[in-house]
Amino acid sequence: MVERRPDKTEVVRSMLTRTRLSLKLEYDNCIITFMNILNNSLTFIEVCAGCGGLSSGFMEAGFKPLLINELEKTFCKTLRKNHPGANIVEGSMLDLDLKPYKGRVDVLQGGVPCQAFSQAGERKGLDDPRGKLIVQFNKLIHDCEPRLFIVENVKGLTTHNNGETLKGILELFGNNGLYKVYHAILNAKDYDVPQKRERILIVGVHNSIQKEFTYPKKSDKIVLLKDVLTNVPESIYPPYPAHKEEVMKLVPQGGCWVDLPEDIQRAYMGEASIASGGGKRGIARRLSMEQQSPTLMTSPSQKQTELCHPIETRPLTVREYARIQTFPDSYIFEGSMAKQYKQIGNAVPVKLAYHLGACVKEFLGYK
Repeated sequence: MVERRPDKTEVVRSMLTRTRLSLKLEYDNCIITFMNILNNSLTFIEVCAGCGGLSSGFMEAGFKPLLINELEKTFCKTLRKNHPGANIVEGSMLDLDLKPYKGRVDVLQGGVPCQAFSQAGERKGLDDPRGKLIVQFNKLIHDCEPRLFIVENVKGLTTHNNGETLKGILELFGNNGLYKVYHAILNAKDYDVPQKRERILIVGVHNSIQKEFTYPKKSDKIVLLKDVLTNVPESIYPPYPAHKEEVMKLVPQGGCWVDLPEDIQRAYMGEASIASGGGKRGIARRLSMEQQSPTLMTSPSQKQTELCHPIETRPLTVREYARIQTFPDSYIFEGSMAKQYKQIGNAVPVKLAYHLGACVKEFLGYK
């Protein structure tokens, strides 16, 4: 009688049971975690998670969170409300130890503040507590050695300190050849988001993966405000003072202070501002249903960055903010009105995160 030989899956399961180790196999020039193969899932750890825009997009793309870290207490409440069962760790990323996750993490990611990291210039970045976060993120890379890591930040990082800050960060993240590091500016409007929002995305790929990373292709679809600002659930917003409301009523869709009668311009802007050229077009701005929104800020009614509803004379509501950032209507934001606007305004648009997640998923060999 011919002895039956166990198949590969049985061997793998047996090895995992006996050793309780996350064994790795070199396959198609990638390190693939056995546990991920058996569960047919990809994993991620996220730091500086905010209210969950990036994590939501990656989860929609099929990733499972091992740990989500955020410092702000209110933001953590939002994460727990919307990611039930996820391991939400509240506190500074400086206190994280990811060594127990080594061999289990496909992607390490986060919106880590970068501008304070600088080894030259007046800011002396590493003396700034925020500058230490980039160094800590690199330590976390070493702790868990993900197959790929992602850092999201504002476009201004590319020119900060004449480009030296970005250059130093890319060199740090390369870790003497352990990772190949890429960077690109993506605009959310190209990824099913009704908002012009440019962000730098730094991606590091482990040197065991012998292929070039490419960023997600632009979507064929263009989403405008008219596509998202209909049938929006009622929610809170800060009403205009009476005098400002009267001014804003005079601004047409897509217009701003320059469209006001000259006497109102002078009264609203001030003589000094008019004499100096009048300021930016964000003042007294009303959005247009036929366009995309400019970048959402942490408040819809700051004088320099006004975001008046296209049709109604009021600031955008919390739920309209969420629609523009492509959060589902079911997503709940905790805290005061100001905290809710701050969470949404600082978030990575969910659809942009989804496109990025789907791109990474395919890159790592999953359909």
